[in-house]
Order: sequence, then C-alpha cells, then structure tokens
Amino acid sequence: MDFRRRRTLSTRGAAAAAAAGLLFTGCSAGASDPTAASMPARAVPAALKPYYEQTLSWRACGDAGFECATLKAPLDYAKPGTGRDLRLAVSRKKAPGTGRRLGSLLVNPGGPGGSAIGYLQSYAAVGYPARVRARYDMVAMDPRGVAGSEPVTCLSDKQMDAFTQTDQTPDAPVETGRLVAAYKKFARGCATRSGKILGHVSTVESARDMDLLRAALGDKRLSYVGASYGTFLGAAYADLYPRRVGRLVLDGALDPALSAERMNRDQTAGFETAFTAFAKDCVRRDGCPLGTRTVAAARDRLGAFFARLDSHPVRTGESRKLGESLATMGVIAAMYDETAWPQLRTALRSAMRGDGGGLLNLADLYYERDTDGSYANLMYANPAVNCLDLPPAFRTPAQVEKAVPAFEKASPVFGETLAWAALNCAYWPVPPTGKPHPLHAKGAAPIVVVGTTRDPATPYPWARALATQLSSATLLTYEGDGHTAYGRGSRCVDTAINTYLLTGRPPARHKRCP
Repeated sequence: MDFRRRRTLSTRGAAAAAAAGLLFTGCSAGASDPTAASMPARAVPAALKPYYEQTLSWRACGDAGFECATLKAPLDYAKPGTGRDLRLAVSRKKAPGTGRRLGSLLVNPGGPGGSAIGYLQSYAAVGYPARVRARYDMVAMDPRGVAGSEPVTCLSDKQMDAFTQTDQTPDAPVETGRLVAAYKKFARGCATRSGKILGHVSTVESARDMDLLRAALGDKRLSYVGASYGTFLGAAYADLYPRRVGRLVLDGALDPALSAERMNRDQTAGFETAFTAFAKDCVRRDGCPLGTRTVAAARDRLGAFFARLDSHPVRTGESRKLGESLATMGVIAAMYDETAWPQLRTALRSAMRGDGGGLLNLADLYYERDTDGSYANLMYANPAVNCLDLPPAFRTPAQVEKAVPAFEKASPVFGETLAWAALNCAYWPVPPTGKPHPLHAKGAAPIVVVGTTRDPATPYPWARALATQLSSATLLTYEGDGHTAYGRGSRCVDTAINTYLLTGRPPARHKRCP
C-alpha cells in the first residue's frame, strides 16, 4: 500500500512522494515465520550459513559515489541451498564523515513495491540531514519482486493502460462482470509472467532478506528508517529478530493486527479526512473549482463530477480519455501531500472545463506510468505482496456490494471506488501465507513509531496501535496533513528522529509536534 515515486507532485513533497501509501489492494499486514521467531541473536541454521556468510562485491554505480552489489537469498526459506536462489539488488553511499561511524542505515519508502534503491539514490542519500549521513552508510535493498530484485510483472503497458481505465464503480451486472474479468486477467498475467517468484514475495520473507543484508554489511544490529508499508517491513523484522534491532524509525505506521477489509475501510476514511482538509482550504480561496461555500457542497460537487465522467469522459490531449476511475486516482494521488493541493485545484478546474490532462498526469504519477507509456513494476509488486500477506478483503462481488454502504459512510467521495478496488485479491493465483496478528518484538531496543494526525494512507490510529503492540516502542505524533512526517518540514519531528538515530535516545513518551 504505499508509494515511492521519483517523479514528485511538488518540490517539498519529494520525501513524502517517495514514501507514500498505495491503496490499490490495501496495505499489507500480518505475516508469521515460526522458524525465525525467537531465534537467538547468534543462531543461524546450518542451511542458511552460506547466505549469512556471503561477501558482497561492490561496484560503482549511478552518480555521486553510489555503490551497488547483489545479495543472494533463498527463494524459499523452507528449502535453502537447493539452487533456487534470488538475486537482490543492493546500493549504498558510504558515510563521508571522519567521525565515529554508527554502521549502516537501511531505508525503505513503502509500497509495497516502491524501489528502495530509487528512493536512496534520488532522495535519502542526499536529502537526509548531513549529520545523519555523516555517521551512517546509507543503504537500500529492493525487496524481492521489486524493481531491481527479480521484479514481478503482469501485463504489457497497453494492457495496463486498459486496466487502469476499467470502471471501478459498476452500475450494472455487465459492468461488474467487466471489472471481475479485468482482475482475473491481471492475476493470470502475473502467474504467467512471474510464476516462479509469485509465492515467495511475502513481507516476512523480505524481512528475512534484510537480516541477510545486515550480516553481509557486517552490522551486529539493524538500523532502519521505513515509511508507510516500510513500517510493517521493519516491524516484521523486529518481531522476527528482536535482539538484532538497532535504531528503527517506523514512519506512517500500519497496524498489522487488522484484516484486509478493515485496513481498506480505514484507509478509505483516511482519504476522506485528507479530502476534508483539502476542501476546507479550497473553499476559502477565490476560484476554487469545488465552489466557495462549504466542505459538504465541495464534496457533492466532486461526486457529481465523478458521476459525469463515468458516462462522459473528457479529452486529455492524448488517446486516453479521463473517465471516473482515472480521475479518482488523480485526486487520491494529491491527497498524499498538501503541497500538491494547488496542482489539484488547477487540474480539477481544467477537467471541469473539458481538459482532463492535469488529472491524468496525477493519475499517471500514482500508477508510476512514464511519459513514454511504460509502467514501473510497483503496480504489480503491490498486489503480489498484499495478496500473499493477508486473506482477501472480499471473495465475491456480492460481498463488495454488501460492504459498499460502510465504505461510503467512511468516505462519500471515494468509498464505492475503494470498496471495489479491494476485490482484486479474490482472484489471486497463489493462496495467502500470512494472517493479521499483532507484532510485539519482545526484547527489542527502543523503536520510534511516527504517526501523522491527518495522514490519508496510513491513518493515525494505526500508528497508535503499532506503538502499543511493539513492546519497546515510543509514539511520536505529527499534528498535520500528508503522508508520513520525517523530512516534511516539521523541525520538531526531524529533531526528535535525528537525535534518536544519532544517540539512540527516543523522544519523550507521547511527544506531539506541530
């Protein structure tokens, strides 16, 4: 559930956009691995020793002093050493400082499906505070199935274009049938193109890969900053290897105890909260495309606009037209970062006048569609991980229809669309391996969980829940808008996190930041 993008919605939104939440299938949660749980800090099963003892061969890559390497990991941790291994892409930028190094700082921007290496090289290794970068080697690894690490693929670019335009608010049985057929075609494509890896891209397996990387880097403990879905990846690691936890920052947290249906519904409410904040700002401005009266009136006007697009798409300046589905995703994309609101106002104003190009551009940012029409693998890795981590939110269209009122109560604007979007895992070609359950990480060093009060993609109650579950966690609250908090302009948040990363001292309990 959460993104990642190198192409940003706004200048100040770079960090947030690289670490946002993708609700395409709902956030991942709930994984287990009894073979790794409670493993003593130095215990490594004999079959895994070759993986733990491997040496990374670094080579120069990219710009500005980056190095890259490949980490070998077993495809199936239950059958290591059988020759069925994965090659996982790793990158780092070594600490330039002359002071005492603190080891490696692994970063992950979320998704699932966001490229950690892309995030490192475009933002983290240059955008994190200089005093943090001076003490840590900045490191990233694309999780299995993502970007440079044997990426999951499912559709051709033209097929993906058609998929993103599929009507996600079916008004008749024939439209429901088309949506189900689209989900089935997507799932078949994943099985055909990525069948080897599709059953082994769970969060818990990626967390185990992180421990292989920790060992290969020569670190006794793992220090890590994870955003959005990256918080679940970090919490899963802490629960598997509590004695190997160094300094963990989990920003924009997920609640791993929730079912897929509950997560999707909560996230729907989160986008409604973000839209309310946007609408309050918009109606106070001259020329607001949603009117200048009340939030309720703005909500009604946007809903009526979506309804018109359902039957009468508008031109965009290219062969694709802007229908309801793409327009909805365009608006949702701008909810991740309040600095994108001016762009959204302009795009809505133009679309309501018959030019949907601006909203289409926002939707393309959400889907990681490049200007040449090619898609990154985010939209394929995302359901591959989510559908493996949790049982599906819904198994039949009838279940969705029954749930739509609850979703519409959570968000009159987005509810119906997001209820139907949660159906896709019903047709996934491999069964789920995880289930929702709390993560405790008993015995771990202090962990910092960060929550934003009006976060659209990972609602604030999730951060409270994860901080309560993790035995050593401290909750840091950012009272603001947008997805995630670190590096988004709050000096209070940044100071608290930087202090923790550099000294190991977590913020005061229940600390709140403006």
